[in-house]
Amino acid sequence: MTKSDLATFANRIARSSWSTDRFTAFTPDRIKIEVLAGLTVALALVPEAVAFAFVAGVHPLVGLYAAFIVGLITAAIGGRPGMISGATGALAVVMVSLVAKHGVEYLFAAVVLMGALQLAAGALRLGKFIRLVPHPVMLGFVNGLAIVIFMAQLSQFQVMGPDGAKVWMTGWPLIAMLSLVALTMAIIWATPKLTNAVPAPLAAIGLVATVVIVFGIDVPRVSDLASIKGTLPPFHIPVVPLTLETLRIIFPYALILAAIGLIESLLTLNLVGEITDERGGASRECMAQGLANTVTGFFGGMGGCAMIGQSMINVKSGGRTRLSGISAALFLLAFILVASSLIEQIPLAALVGVMFMVVIGTFAWQSLRILRVIPMMDAVVMLLVTVVTVMTDLAIAVVVGVIVSALAYAWNNATRIQANTETLGDHTKLYKIQGPLFFGSIEGFDELFSPKNDPDLVVIDFLDSRVVDQSALQAIEKLASRYEKRGKTLQLRHLSPDCHRLLNRAGQLMVDSETDPHYGIAVDYDVKTGILSAGH
Repeated sequence: MTKSDLATFANRIARSSWSTDRFTAFTPDRIKIEVLAGLTVALALVPEAVAFAFVAGVHPLVGLYAAFIVGLITAAIGGRPGMISGATGALAVVMVSLVAKHGVEYLFAAVVLMGALQLAAGALRLGKFIRLVPHPVMLGFVNGLAIVIFMAQLSQFQVMGPDGAKVWMTGWPLIAMLSLVALTMAIIWATPKLTNAVPAPLAAIGLVATVVIVFGIDVPRVSDLASIKGTLPPFHIPVVPLTLETLRIIFPYALILAAIGLIESLLTLNLVGEITDERGGASRECMAQGLANTVTGFFGGMGGCAMIGQSMINVKSGGRTRLSGISAALFLLAFILVASSLIEQIPLAALVGVMFMVVIGTFAWQSLRILRVIPMMDAVVMLLVTVVTVMTDLAIAVVVGVIVSALAYAWNNATRIQANTETLGDHTKLYKIQGPLFFGSIEGFDELFSPKNDPDLVVIDFLDSRVVDQSALQAIEKLASRYEKRGKTLQLRHLSPDCHRLLNRAGQLMVDSETDPHYGIAVDYDVKTGILSAGH
């Protein structure tokens, strides 16, 4: 093997799925950073998984098993190294209704079907459509999710009251909780200035937990949420009737869960990609999420998707390869199997402090500064997505943001249609169309012409325009009919060959030119049958 062959082989490894700076970066220092980042993430995953299990109305271990299995599989084969997946609140709020009405076995069946739908989305490469999400929607998603993460931590400032209902902390318990949260945040802020040997969140959790245990400070701990002690997740086929009625029950939930899971995962994929300077992997992430949820449903897990909070913890702690995500999943399993008594002593205040720092780091603060300088519609979309994310859920917020952005874009383009006119002799008038001709601009297009007052020969030049869809073709044919009824001639210049073919029916005189554009339009027209159908 020559040096050239060795170089080629090395480059292939560097471009493999295990590489950003992967294999060449797996020095002892890099391994230490990745493993410690994974440990930090695992510690933050515990209260989140337990809390989301409570939201869904299932046993805490169902949430922890999901965090382990989904986290392990997506870390190993997902579309973006360094990204963390697990049980999430966005999915839990959908599951609660299914569990309440039909029981946890139907949830497991729905999770399996959810995974199958996500696998289908990956096979069909539907992940590429995430590129249609505009940047203002991304900013609104990030800001809304940061607010949701913040609000989720507020429940840790509640305790059980005498009547069994949760009430807000007061007095010394509140002071102690706030003080420890502030201490955690201060340690996270100061640690990078002193050393990079240990991830700042891990150092903060360790130091605050030590202070609480040594001084016996009476504050809520992980054990106050639930016991996390358990066994390996057992293989379990969902106990549901294999009938169409079961499918009718679980399919709507599975479809919603699959959509929410993929949207949140792909948006997180893009966000992590901006930080790590990586691109692509959307379809691969769909496949990984689908496989992970399919497996999770057969091992008693509640399903999951990418977690922006834990992903940010991982990335900010130095996690850049698949090792950090795999380590996080394995540490979480170790907590369940052998270290539950130790992990349950960690004060919730330390974990709340970590998540508060995640909120600060996740929120796009620059979006507040640019609100006054960006187009008003972009600002409206950003704020709208933020509010809808907080008030409802991520999937609805993104869909609303994309629809509003698309309508705004269509309106802006609809108002761009215009024409410059020239009179050529006594009997000819030239219209030079500018702007796209599509369903939103056909009314403005019609208003540009005056068949009654125009001369006998009218020439329309589309060099600076583009015929986009079937509505545009119909508008041109309608205009040709108006001139024809008055006995006048209409010539169309600089149309694509497709337009030439499709507009023959109206009998216009179209002038061929070497400068005619070549682009596909939205429909095909069958001259013999007069039927319009989907085209290129």
